[in-house]
Amino acid sequence: MLASLAGDARSYAVLLDEVARHLRSYFLRRLADGHRGDADDLVQDTLMALHTRRATYEVDRPFTSWLHAIARYKLIDHFRRHRIRATVPLDDAHDLIASDDGEGIADRMDVERLLQIAPEKSRDLIYRTRIEGQSIAEVAQSTGLSESSVKVTVHRGLKAIAARLKGDGHGDR
Repeated sequence: MLASLAGDARSYAVLLDEVARHLRSYFLRRLADGHRGDADDLVQDTLMALHTRRATYEVDRPFTSWLHAIARYKLIDHFRRHRIRATVPLDDAHDLIASDDGEGIADRMDVERLLQIAPEKSRDLIYRTRIEGQSIAEVAQSTGLSESSVKVTVHRGLKAIAARLKGDGHGDR
């Protein structure tokens, strides 16, 4: 989204493609069986709203939260327009909560954005050790680095991210 706001048309096309796939599953999870055919219309409505309102996106906020707010309003408008009242027995309410992975997707996108803050040589090592859960020894062996070098590089990368988040500007050390 940041690259597209800066005028990168290719990034914007990739963003719209990825967002469309995400929104389709988002809407399909929330629409009743008889209305699943409306998912594509809701995706298009949301993409149009994203396009027309992209200048309102606050770059220091998570993109997915902003996107989900737009999608939620489009879904509510759809329900109102078609006079759909979704009701769920209380016994089944836990199924609705358990099936929503929107926060997980938002978290992954936030992690990817944070990793971009880290120095380039640290990103892969941080991802492999902290996200994938590989051991320092495994990463050292597969990259040809020493275990000590992997530890130091991961530590410095995480320190750069923390410094940048704190806003002290020393994240590039």
